[in-house]
Amino acid sequence: MQTTINSLAELNHAAKELLKFATEQKFFIFEGEMAAGKTTFIKSLCEALGVKDVVSSPTFSIVNEYDSPKGAVYHFDFYRLKNLQEAYDIGYEEYFYSGNYCLVEWPSKVEELLPEEYIKIEITVTGNEQRLFQFTKIKE
Repeated sequence: MQTTINSLAELNHAAKELLKFATEQKFFIFEGEMAAGKTTFIKSLCEALGVKDVVSSPTFSIVNEYDSPKGAVYHFDFYRLKNLQEAYDIGYEEYFYSGNYCLVEWPSKVEELLPEEYIKIEITVTGNEQRLFQFTKIKE
């Protein structure tokens, strides 16, 4: 599924479209170039999930946890991950297989650890504030 937004104000609509597309799936990976808006979109997605906490990039902590009416939401940023051992050290399995929402930025750093089923979100910059979102259900 594809959707295009022309401004930041339209991100909430795209987040709701993603949740409708995902149905019961709770594991999401986000791909896009640096500054494509992955974290900004995750903020809108968390808002759509009912998160009241301040959502920020877990670049240095690797994972942030937020509370929502739908349960815990785990937000990962693996950009600074040096090796897979660091993912093991934070106990990635407890998060990935918890049944809670997992939102993963820079998934290529932990590709071999990803579950068999997830939603892939590709964000492509098509203009100053315009973005193309491609949502794909992956089942390996």
